[in-house]
Amino acid sequence: MPEVTLGSTEITVEKNGFGALPIQRISREEAAKLLRKAYANGITFFDTARFYTDSEEKMGYALHDVRENIYIATKTGAKDADAFYRDLETSLTNLKTDYIDIYQFHNPSFCPLPGDGTGLYEAMEKMKAEGVVRHIGITNHRLSVAHQAIESGLYETLQFPFSYLSGEEELNLVKKCKDANMGYIAMKALAGGLITNARAAYAFQNQFDNVLPIWGVQREKELDDFLQFIKNPAEMTDEIAAFITEEKQSLAGDFCRGCGYCMPCPAGIEINTCARMSLLIRRSPSELQLTPEAQQKMMKIKECLHCGHCAANCPYGLETPRLLQDNLKDYEEILAGKTI
Repeated sequence: MPEVTLGSTEITVEKNGFGALPIQRISREEAAKLLRKAYANGITFFDTARFYTDSEEKMGYALHDVRENIYIATKTGAKDADAFYRDLETSLTNLKTDYIDIYQFHNPSFCPLPGDGTGLYEAMEKMKAEGVVRHIGITNHRLSVAHQAIESGLYETLQFPFSYLSGEEELNLVKKCKDANMGYIAMKALAGGLITNARAAYAFQNQFDNVLPIWGVQREKELDDFLQFIKNPAEMTDEIAAFITEEKQSLAGDFCRGCGYCMPCPAGIEINTCARMSLLIRRSPSELQLTPEAQQKMMKIKECLHCGHCAANCPYGLETPRLLQDNLKDYEEILAGKTI
């Protein structure tokens, strides 16, 4: 059973983390069933955020009685110390706990540092000194912020996108974290739904002994895909390596990761779904992608204002308006029956 120790935190867990963003989309009882099943089968690391609507509440409801046996990571998007303390208090209440194992700054546009004028890092440090926060972390989609966090020596974990579609820059981050004895938590380990081969996804992550992947789970089948690797870990083979190479070639170029930091759209377009619809519908086709509601969402692209808001806020530097138009064209062809 592969385990991961998150840098200097001494947090050692099985190499499967539970990403709790998707459980905001299901009922409290459905979420509790998934969370309890994950725990019963050996998963002890659970990641959530204040930003994920009622995800924290569902986690507190499901796991409060086993709190001492698990590790909880949550996040704050606060911009100042007052908001930081409010977020922390809300998270503690929702999670039914009096401490957070890893409290993370949630994708800030800068790296919070002592003396930067926001008071954020000072507040985090104070809460750690009081034992309310056990370890200090940061999440991001920006390479510059990630590098600054590592180089500062002030953070114990970094959460950053990492999957078999990642490039040399992300691989360098993993190595840099290991050299700095800093934990690396891999978000978007399934590339926002573009990766559908669980064995290949796990085998890739299993090559890095300092990386903890957190899988976004909404359905029991998705959880089962990764529970199977607790007793029988997937290893990198020539066959899987060849498959990954083919996958990377087929997805070469710019594609939307679905992070949502371009939102909200002034025109009401659901960009983080619409800008990658053609990929999703071909890789994991579902009738739900063709419902009248889905079609209405895609047709909203025609109302794009070309204001540049989405492109300016994309941490990957994508030409989002062009991606939207390309996806709309493909989608209309699919509707017309010209392609599948």
